[in-house]
Amino acid sequence: MTKDLPFSFTEAALKEIKNIINHKNVPLDYGLRVGIRGGGCSGMSYLLGFDQQSDQDLVYFQGEIKIFLEKKHAMYIIGKTIDFEDGINARGFIFKD
Repeated sequence: MTKDLPFSFTEAALKEIKNIINHKNVPLDYGLRVGIRGGGCSGMSYLLGFDQQSDQDLVYFQGEIKIFLEKKHAMYIIGKTIDFEDGINARGFIFKD
């Protein structure tokens, strides 16, 4: 386990993550995976989902939420803020600089 989370969450994002954990039967040994996916015309995209821990993961905690981040993805996530929007035009998690 490492010390400081290299990115942050808004209160709206944390509330929605907790809601998902409580209502979608996320297994107890799973954590929130934060990462990137490269390739395609639009370049890289950000990932957020529940997964089991792998050997390449850094492990963090935001309160009771366990967070997995692959070491090789860390440099792309540092300093980002993860937010959740629930509006008329969009609903979902977004990564902000």
